[in-house]
Amino acid sequence: MITSAGVGQHWGKTRLRWLLLVLVAALIPALAGCEAGDNAPTVDFHYPTDAAGIVAGDLSIRNVFVLGAPLGSSLAPGQSASLFFAIVNTGTPDRLLSISAPGVATSVKLPAGGVAISTDQSVLLTGPQPQAWLVKLTKVLGSGTDITLVMNFQKQGPVSMQVPVFAHATHYVTLSPPPSPPAATTASRKHAGPTPTPSPSAS
Repeated sequence: MITSAGVGQHWGKTRLRWLLLVLVAALIPALAGCEAGDNAPTVDFHYPTDAAGIVAGDLSIRNVFVLGAPLGSSLAPGQSASLFFAIVNTGTPDRLLSISAPGVATSVKLPAGGVAISTDQSVLLTGPQPQAWLVKLTKVLGSGTDITLVMNFQKQGPVSMQVPVFAHATHYVTLSPPPSPPAATTASRKHAGPTPTPSPSAS
């Protein structure tokens, strides 16, 4: 005959076993991270990114995004926007000749002569100072949107991709907007009529 005290003792032991199992399961990830050292995946932290990327032939175009305005605002038509990206080339040498942003900007500024990409080379146009930017936006550019970029390579040809616009905030706040264009200096001249020609003096 099982008494009530025996039943209570049985359930008490069962609950203790379950608590021990839960405790061991919780400790396993922490112990695994410690054994792996400081380089364990549970220790390293990487900022999440939704930047665009595409592979075209031997070219791997990575971490492409446009830097927009601060949170709560947008870039207005006529303004410029920084463009950041990286290119890895595992094939024959190539060169990025130009970039266009159809329906978004009148042109895209690149370093003079384009961007040369040698074999087994990584080219990083990743900031913090932009080396490429969208010039004279043709429409309002809000953060959280995507735009179409077309990269034109000497050998690979045109490569089209959808590129996100990130707000100038959080871990993107260290990146810089494009340099301001030089102010146009127009000298204002007053036209008070033709300058009289001096007459020769009488001798």
